[in-house]
Amino acid sequence: MGNDNALVHAVIGAVVTIVTAFLPFSPVLGGAVAAYLDDATTDTGVRIGAISGAIATVPMIFVGFLFVSLFFFGGAPGGFLVFALVLGVLALLYTMGLSALGGYVGAYLAAEY
Repeated sequence: MGNDNALVHAVIGAVVTIVTAFLPFSPVLGGAVAAYLDDATTDTGVRIGAISGAIATVPMIFVGFLFVSLFFFGGAPGGFLVFALVLGVLALLYTMGLSALGGYVGAYLAAEY
């Protein structure tokens, strides 16, 4: 990776993703910030962006779990667990994928500017 602070930059990108979660495609912004701060190549930018997305997914899953448990309060526990698992996997794919895309863009911008 670009330097020794890659994990710190990934955490900063995750915070940007969470703070801007009200915007559509906020993981792209978070991944771009992480890779730009790391001054990464495009290959490592994608990796740093994906790590940033994985970190950002953790609080998103907790909020989603809270929502799902309120929605299914008193429902069948098996259906709740399947729905929560599917929701978690989709959140992970969405956030990590878009953050990796943002990491590519951020690394490209770091190389150009």
